[in-house]
Amino acid sequence: MKKKFLAVTLSALMAASLAACSGGQAETTAAETTAAAAETAESAESSEAAETEAGAESAEAESAAAAVETVTEGKLTVATSPDFAPYEFYAIGEDGTPTLAGFDMALAQYIADYMGLELEVITVDFDGVLSELQTKSVDLGMAGLSPDPKRENIMNFSDIYYTGGQSLVTVKANAETYNSFEAINKPDVSVGAQTGSIQLDLANTNSPDADIISLPKVTDIIAELLAGKLDAAYIETVVAESYQKNYPDLEIVMDVPYDVAGSAIGVSKDNDALLAAVNEAIAAAIEDGSMDAFVAEANELASGQTYEGLLDAEGNVQTQE
Repeated sequence: MKKKFLAVTLSALMAASLAACSGGQAETTAAETTAAAAETAESAESSEAAETEAGAESAEAESAAAAVETVTEGKLTVATSPDFAPYEFYAIGEDGTPTLAGFDMALAQYIADYMGLELEVITVDFDGVLSELQTKSVDLGMAGLSPDPKRENIMNFSDIYYTGGQSLVTVKANAETYNSFEAINKPDVSVGAQTGSIQLDLANTNSPDADIISLPKVTDIIAELLAGKLDAAYIETVVAESYQKNYPDLEIVMDVPYDVAGSAIGVSKDNDALLAAVNEAIAAAIEDGSMDAFVAEANELASGQTYEGLLDAEGNVQTQE
């Protein structure tokens, strides 16, 4: 009887032990399932919140773009002067076809896409960009513009999208001769600058006694420098560096002090909604790294075969006389 009782007791204890073990596993599994479900729910909520936030930002951008009035409905019309590499110029393909390029043009497309508009680009000389803005014939002017307060009566300025500087340029043979304001500020020294540009203002400010010659295109200035018809010239630093790659005889001899070191977009005067949308797009392009990519690509293209100037009526490169 004792053996039977002991056997029954052991059986009961084993059953109880197994039941306890089974219960623990069940509790653990249930806890894990609950935790996993909670984690999944939390992840779903986070994803939904992110999608909601992204949707809100997208809706906000679309709303801002929808409130913008442009010269032509559904289009963003931009005036540029394609003689200012790496800002804007023509990259020549292997088949000789010119394609408008430069980081200004890449940014223009980014802004148009951001606003849900079709991009239309009008190519003119630099002073033509200012005229197009003054008459409100275009929405934006993108030509490496510096936000000069003297221009604020004909356009609004966007936030700065690229920071650069100004330089005095000559040829290597004259680098020791024309390397200061004092050296060039003489009536017998010819100094070039682009018509209507900040560089022309700098020439008049820093070398008023020089023979200052304004030319409509930077390409004209470079040609005159290389031909010895100009002794020196005021050119934006990044542009001068771009030309140096193709014309090694050019020499940047000094930095030219200028209070506003940067480029902005000229926006049609009093179009506050457009200005706000452009600034939003610029901020987005800088934040997501697009602007850096645009500059890098433009510099690479500018080191290849290029054409700087206006095309003929058929859209071909004009023959140099």
